Amino acid sequence: MLPSALAEHLSSNQDLLWVCTLMLDLGLTVVMYRLFGKEGLLGCIVLSILLANLQGPKLTTILGFQTTLGVIFYSSIFFATDLMSERYGRAEAGKAVLIGFGVSCIIVLMLSVALLFEPSTHPETAEFSRRIQTSFETILDFTPRFVFGSLLAYLLSQSLDVWLFHRIKRATAGKHLWLRNNLSTLVSQAADTLIYSFVVWWGVVELDTALALGAVKYGFKVAIAIIDTPFIYWARSWTHKEDVAAQA
Repeated sequence: MLPSALAEHLSSNQDLLWVCTLMLDLGLTVVMYRLFGKEGLLGCIVLSILLANLQGPKLTTILGFQTTLGVIFYSSIFFATDLMSERYGRAEAGKAVLIGFGVSCIIVLMLSVALLFEPSTHPETAEFSRRIQTSFETILDFTPRFVFGSLLAYLLSQSLDVWLFHRIKRATAGKHLWLRNNLSTLVSQAADTLIYSFVVWWGVVELDTALALGAVKYGFKVAIAIIDTPFIYWARSWTHKEDVAAQA
């Protein structure tokens, strides 16, 4: 989709590509909020869950550290949830978290069912069908441990994010958006990373390796949380006619 010269330049500058991808993801979330309000944010949460699941296994190297591409899209869920909390209150943000959890369960279930269908054996399409099946199995063949760890980490960390966001908001009398946005995200992302590292990775790799992998991912999550701060101020500067005051 990109012009060949731009695609080649970004491919040869992976760190720049990572920054541009992050900016594009956050910027599009703000645009969706601007155009569609609460429904736009909910759509972004669902979309980010889908992208994080599909692109999570893709490993890449950014700033010299190995990480997964899915960390960008997963972290943007916290940004959308915080914006939902700020504009529509705790109840709506909590509902968005539960909808996201339901969507995650449906995605895992339906993709697992899709893997049960055997590829076509018709001579004219057999080779192509087998390649597609192999690709599906590589990306979508979730282990029970991965499914349980991912869903548990999402539900607990997102619920913690919404709760802490509003606790900080009450404690600061609605001031210091940057503080509740960053602190709630950093604490909940730490919980998410620890849960995922212990449930998914520990036992597959040694504990110190699991914690090291989690530490790198958390470092990127911290960077994303800081970078998204001007975006949430940008989004808050708009008011939709259907917006309601955030609930304490």
